[in-house]
Amino acid sequence: MANPGNVARGLKGTLSNPNNSEEAKERAAERLQQMEQSGEADSAEAHAGQVERGHKAAISNPKNSEEAKQHSKKVLEDM
Repeated sequence: MANPGNVARGLKGTLSNPNNSEEAKERAAERLQQMEQSGEADSAEAHAGQVERGHKAAISNPKNSEEAKQHSKKVLEDM
């Protein structure tokens, strides 16, 4: 599934592109409004989820140093 933040940015790009048709802009505006109403376009929340997953992966990666794993554990505790 596509990252909602990326989808929202693409829709915003469609709205601002003078080469897009009015029909395309209307569809993009409707979809963006739907995403905003459902909370799907909340890119800050999506980013926080990505950060959390990255730190969890860092902890379980055997190639990471103990120092890096401790840092990731600290970040997750603070979240």
